[in-house]
Amino acid sequence: MLKDRDIAERTKLKPIEEIAASLSIPSEDLIHYGRHIAKVRSSLYGRLAKRSGGRLILVTAMSPTPAGDGKTTVTIGLAQAFKALGLRASACIRQPSLGPFFGSKGGATGGGYSQVLPADDIAMQFTGDDYAVISAHSLISSVLDNHVHYGNRLGIDTANIFWRRVAPISDRALRKVVVSPGTEEERTEEFHISAASEIMSTLCLVRDLDEFRARAGQILLALDKNGRPVTVDDLKIGGAVTALMRSAVNPNLVQTNEGSPVFIHGGPFGNISLGCNSLIATSLAMKVSDYVLSEAGFSTELGAEKFFDIKCRAGGLHPSAAVIIATTRALRFHGGAKDYLKKDTEALKRGLDNLGKHIENIRSFGVPFIVAINRYPDDDDLEIDALASMITDMGAEASVVDVFERGGKGGVDCAERLVKKAREGGAFKFLYKTDEPVIEKIGAVALNMYGAEKVELCDEAKRDLAIVERLSYDALPVCIAKTPRSLSDNPKLLGRPRPFTLKVKRIRPALGAGYLVVECGEILLMPGLPENPRAELMDVDAEGRITGI
Repeated sequence: MLKDRDIAERTKLKPIEEIAASLSIPSEDLIHYGRHIAKVRSSLYGRLAKRSGGRLILVTAMSPTPAGDGKTTVTIGLAQAFKALGLRASACIRQPSLGPFFGSKGGATGGGYSQVLPADDIAMQFTGDDYAVISAHSLISSVLDNHVHYGNRLGIDTANIFWRRVAPISDRALRKVVVSPGTEEERTEEFHISAASEIMSTLCLVRDLDEFRARAGQILLALDKNGRPVTVDDLKIGGAVTALMRSAVNPNLVQTNEGSPVFIHGGPFGNISLGCNSLIATSLAMKVSDYVLSEAGFSTELGAEKFFDIKCRAGGLHPSAAVIIATTRALRFHGGAKDYLKKDTEALKRGLDNLGKHIENIRSFGVPFIVAINRYPDDDDLEIDALASMITDMGAEASVVDVFERGGKGGVDCAERLVKKAREGGAFKFLYKTDEPVIEKIGAVALNMYGAEKVELCDEAKRDLAIVERLSYDALPVCIAKTPRSLSDNPKLLGRPRPFTLKVKRIRPALGAGYLVVECGEILLMPGLPENPRAELMDVDAEGRITGI
């Protein structure tokens, strides 16, 4: 089989106007970034708001291996499979983050014959949305410190500043820093990865620039010396922050190697943030497509739960079906195999315990689903067939997906099954009500999604919760940040851990995004690079083509 790079270079991309026309998007609503990339004006959604929308299908997964499960590849491949069936479909995925791109996971644009292109441009800067997020976030940081320096008229308590700085690249040295050393304003600070920025999550939960302006102004930065909130609007910079984001709010449109439309917009991490592409991209896609495949980060207890309880709640979305991706590698990994890359049927059987929990999780939301077995080129036919039978014995419907080697043709069976499931519909429901106490909302996720026995708040989390309740922020949904390596908050507990206690370290209001961030376990908001980062493999040839991705 050809390498990803060779497949991409042999693909003749269509002009982006043709991709837009396939969705009946007027050319005047495109903002071009070359021949094959365009932004779609967010105002188009407003004009189409009264139009009935297409069916929304979530793509999620079981707990992954360290290298992932090919969720993006399957999402792209299924969009191509719908196209092969003559159906108008589009995919919605997140923009790759430079942190994992230069670190260990690469560009997150699919693989084999299910890629989204042009991959190099998408992975490297793209249309500048991440740069806009970093600039807007950094403006807030700068003005906040500047305000304190020039007399602190708002009486900001520097011991209660919640706003943290961000950087686009994983840099462990920035996890703890000292700002303004040697001055009266000296304090300990920290950097988070830009994918965890509240500006990023706010971008992903609005439908137009006006809504972004309103939400950005509400972002909580600190408390004053009387314990009252200090927001972006209090610093009088909501307009300036929005000005930096005026282009970023428009969704980006590209295509797969088979010419299926793909919206790539927003890049919040699934373990420490929302984990979903933008609401405006998904909402717009639903207005111009019959079927929309929307990927959520990591597995059901992380990305899918946030997709349902946060994104669908915020946007009034009603998903019609879901796909749970399973792989022989992930099953072996969570079954305790010594080498999960090699055939090990016994470890695979043990790994079904993990998959079973994810099946339970999706059933909790009342959404019909398919378990898609993402086939790797080195998978054994007998093992794949045995796995499909095992999933059927668990009471779930299985479909083998081979989109990496076969493109859209390799996902037709799954697409046909999804059409039937989506037309059947379901009784979609949220996991909790927002007016429940915060600890009960955390418990609803921890006990039902993770399988935890109980929830334990550390002293700092108790202090945070008291502030949240005093300021009446307790009616917000919860966005739990934890490891993606395990159903628990301990990455070493593979399979289906039981019993365990979910340990909550912090609870931070993210008022722009409209939820509470609940940090659990030893979660890192600024990842580090591996000993040998992927950046060492990359280079650029004389024609500007990036190698080693």
